[in-house]
Amino acid sequence: MLCLDTALWADETAPRRSDANLYGHVVDKRTGEHLPYATLGLKGTTIGTTTDATGHYFFKNLPVGEFTVEVRAMGYAPAEKTITVQAGQTAELNFAVEESRITLDEVVVSANRNATKRREAPALVNILTPELFEVANASCLAQGLAFQPGVRVEDDCQNCGFTQVRINGLDGHYSQILVDSHPVFSALTGVYGLEQIPANMIERVEVMRGGGSALYGSSAIGGTINIITRDPLRNSAQASHTLTALGGSGSYDNVTSLNASLVTDSGKAGLYVFGQNRHRSGYDHDGDGFTEVPVINSQSVGMRSFFRTGAYSRITAQYHHINEFRRGGDMLDRPPHEAQVAEQIDHSIDGGSLSFDISSSDRRNRFNTYVSFQNTARKSYYGSKQDPDAYGTTHDLTVAAGMQYIHEFRKLLFMPSELTFGTEYSYDDLGDRSVGYDIHTDQTVHIVGAYLQNEWKTRKWSLLVGGRLDKHNLVDHVIFSPRVNVRFNPSEAVNLRVSYAGGYRAPQAFDEDMHIAIVGGERVRIRLADDLKEERSHSVSVSADFYRSFGSVQTNLIVEGFYTTLDDVFALRELDTPAPDGSVVKERYNGSGARVMGINIEGRAGLTRWLEIQAGVTLQQSRYKRPEQWSENTLVPPERKMFRTPNTYGYFTATLTPLRGFTAALSGTYTGRMLVQHMAGSGTSIDRAVTTPRFFDMNVRLSYEFRIYKEIGLQLYGGVQNLFDAYQDDFDRGVDRDSGYVYGPSLPRSWFVGAKISF
Repeated sequence: MLCLDTALWADETAPRRSDANLYGHVVDKRTGEHLPYATLGLKGTTIGTTTDATGHYFFKNLPVGEFTVEVRAMGYAPAEKTITVQAGQTAELNFAVEESRITLDEVVVSANRNATKRREAPALVNILTPELFEVANASCLAQGLAFQPGVRVEDDCQNCGFTQVRINGLDGHYSQILVDSHPVFSALTGVYGLEQIPANMIERVEVMRGGGSALYGSSAIGGTINIITRDPLRNSAQASHTLTALGGSGSYDNVTSLNASLVTDSGKAGLYVFGQNRHRSGYDHDGDGFTEVPVINSQSVGMRSFFRTGAYSRITAQYHHINEFRRGGDMLDRPPHEAQVAEQIDHSIDGGSLSFDISSSDRRNRFNTYVSFQNTARKSYYGSKQDPDAYGTTHDLTVAAGMQYIHEFRKLLFMPSELTFGTEYSYDDLGDRSVGYDIHTDQTVHIVGAYLQNEWKTRKWSLLVGGRLDKHNLVDHVIFSPRVNVRFNPSEAVNLRVSYAGGYRAPQAFDEDMHIAIVGGERVRIRLADDLKEERSHSVSVSADFYRSFGSVQTNLIVEGFYTTLDDVFALRELDTPAPDGSVVKERYNGSGARVMGINIEGRAGLTRWLEIQAGVTLQQSRYKRPEQWSENTLVPPERKMFRTPNTYGYFTATLTPLRGFTAALSGTYTGRMLVQHMAGSGTSIDRAVTTPRFFDMNVRLSYEFRIYKEIGLQLYGGVQNLFDAYQDDFDRGVDRDSGYVYGPSLPRSWFVGAKISF
């Protein structure tokens, strides 16, 4: 623990009243219209507020001194003004902000574990906002993640609806998922967790493609997804309900969401609470009596709060509880052991965190410490043909704790720099029980990590050099993950970056191990080889980020090339000796390496005040260094191409607002041809590698919002998901189907309507 001189940290130890106040308004520079709910903050402090419904703000009892006040409003460029605050005086400070549909100064934390303007970040970071989730009619994290270049979200199981995210051509096990920058998204919850995180819990999602192990440890190879939960900003409340009819059938998805925010008059403390209830019926597309979309009953509640202990310090607490029941297969109204095929999972998840931030008054020294946890209890049934022994229970506890210290040098060697040092400890205790088969899986993982990096930076240049050391209890040696990043901004409108990062993936039980496979009624268990080593990776990326205005038209173009090589890639082979229950045993071992390379292109344009479009495309190639035998049938040829990795995929969104309150939104994803495993069962007599057709999944959403009383607004909306019904039409059928032979959009053409009321 660092010993910090108390004189270094200029934080109040006791409340002092300065009677120094600041007030004013925020208006549109072109129209003079007052802007409600714009966010204002004193840079370098924890003090902030928002404008009210009339566009006015008020700071009360501020510290004395010179401060820079920053204002941010959605659809407008950030603005700053400096003012000297004096004791016993009330000053006025007004802002006129310019409309900017594409901002250069979004703040991200994932690039270097420190709040940084996006264009000055050492690595390229993309942001998913609540507005994008609304455009896509997304009620959970999984439904919104795909609207980023280099990112795909797919369903991998007809029975349980297992969802995973792929970044830069690598499957979900190569991506690190964080909650508020903390690694508590366990391997177990990685199977269904993307669909369990409600959208109304999310402030934004930061996606950093490429290696991130130098900051975040194991599995941050393909990319890092950082879920930032919502902070209370002002007194507000919102309630919504969406009804979706699946495939024009009698199956429906009902989602009710509630959230509220409360902030004290002084801005010293705030509380945000949220809740969501969801019920989705099972959907049988081909009429064989077996579901293609499982039943889901879920409830989630949670909160995030803060308390300012001083002008330069803050305590933040976050907690959420998620309960989800899902069931797929046939005979959904009967106990699972009476069905021909049943996958039934009942999750109870509790997670949360507590963090403390403090800085010196000049912001040259910043310290953070945190502790977070996630506890998951699961009851499951994975069985077929009325198997009474297929019940199981799983318990998983993940705890993470860490601290971080940042010091800014006015000049270190050749330019100003920022030194970051941190330590982190994570603990995961996993126990899986299958009582009927007397199979028990126990795994305890301890990881102690420390990272150090220094970033020399100006507004034009930055050079970051850093690395992380991890000691994993399942690995005999210490693992080192380096990183080097160079940024050059010849102007504010041009951002050029070159990055290198090393990464690793630890040899432990992963989410796919906890998802028991059922292939033609055959049960499969997975074990780790005795000599299993960690996977290693080396990633290089080069990117250019351009901003340009053509009159009133604002544009942004991002071009990113990436190359990743993997060594000692994990592979599976069937062992000759079955498990005591007769199950097939597959062993995870180190296979050959792999190479993934490609290019991401993303463009955004604000064409007029009422039309905005955004689109991205990825062109890539994913290959093993030598052909891998993926089938136990020796007659089936090995494959070099990675499964489920199309060479071309992309997305688009378009928002049209021709009238005040009325919005028409289009969104969609495109997936090119890809190779998919089709295992022997009712659909094929021999394991086959199938090339799927390309498909385009398009959504339409229409909404109209109006005031019903003073500050109470009502939004009515409706639309169609998967408008062209680009749904898979060759599912396997019956009890012996290969439930993993799934490759298309997650839902057939579905109609939805809803209403949202806001206070």
